Amino acid sequence: MLTQALLVDDSRSVLDFLTRLLEADGAVQVSAYTDPLQAVTSAMQRQYDIVLVDYEMPRMDGVTFIRELRALENFADIPIVMITSVQTDEVRIKALEAGATDFLPKHPQTLETRVRLRNLVRLGIAVRQLNDRADDLVREVAGATQKLQEREEEIILRLALAVEYRDNDTGEHTLRVAKYSRLIAEQLGLPPRLCRDIYLAAPLHDVGKVAIPDSILLKPGRLNAEEIAIIRTHAVIGGRILADSHCELIQLGAEIAAAHHERWDGGGYPNGLKGADIPVAARVVAVADVFDALTMKRPYKDPMPLADARRYLEDNKAHQFDPACVDAFLSRWSEVVTIATAQHAMAPWQAEMRTLSTAVRCG
Repeated sequence: MLTQALLVDDSRSVLDFLTRLLEADGAVQVSAYTDPLQAVTSAMQRQYDIVLVDYEMPRMDGVTFIRELRALENFADIPIVMITSVQTDEVRIKALEAGATDFLPKHPQTLETRVRLRNLVRLGIAVRQLNDRADDLVREVAGATQKLQEREEEIILRLALAVEYRDNDTGEHTLRVAKYSRLIAEQLGLPPRLCRDIYLAAPLHDVGKVAIPDSILLKPGRLNAEEIAIIRTHAVIGGRILADSHCELIQLGAEIAAAHHERWDGGGYPNGLKGADIPVAARVVAVADVFDALTMKRPYKDPMPLADARRYLEDNKAHQFDPACVDAFLSRWSEVVTIATAQHAMAPWQAEMRTLSTAVRCG
């Protein structure tokens, strides 16, 4: 690959001389300009490995030109050489402060000057190679990070599947809760990354139910007080299962699992947290979870009509639920209805969860 040099001087004779000097060995390709403004435009459109610029030029002097180029992302490191017959310290200091790498006399006839110019070209090549390698490393790190995220997502999805196998309805419930939760998080204006993570971690909200006996979890009738106390332990158990992970998604899942039954007024369980002390992800999932639980058929109850479930959220806003989360949920009501009424047409749970994972990665 030819080394690309940008040469700027208002003297055509100087341009011709320096072009011949730089291109003598066939390894450098020069783009020469007498107008510094045109040269800046060119620099915005393509990458150069070395820049040589005159100090005294009409419309823009060399110091200003250097400052303009250093402000461009691709010109932060490459050699920029000022060509000048002015040798005062004041000019040199201004040029160095603007980002000049070195200085060359207006007519570089001496062997020393020619060698310095050759070395500056080599420096430009080395900088380009380092930048190319840095770009390669960035891509390699991004690829490795992507694979790590995919593995984390797979772990979460498989944990959610463990809950599904305890209850035939849990799979669809878990997926709808994930969708409702993302909807609420987006409407609250949470950062896109947090919306994504809540969407993916929400399926873990009931992971603690793996420890609840089937006789209670699958009981066709209403639970007695002792059984209610046992099933409520799933919040603590879920938090413990997911606790102390180095994975941020699992950490978020632990918050959700442990706190999604807390109440805004402090009357929830297991810790009686109140208001903003409840993690925001758990507050989001609490609304999504209760709404879907109300509207789904269970062994001990028929599904509640969507309008009645909506009214339940409104009636319990600022008591059981974070009012901001309820308002966010209800403000997207048409989408809620779409999610809720599509439950019978959903693809198999495993395929849906793969779709969920892929959508998160692509989004």
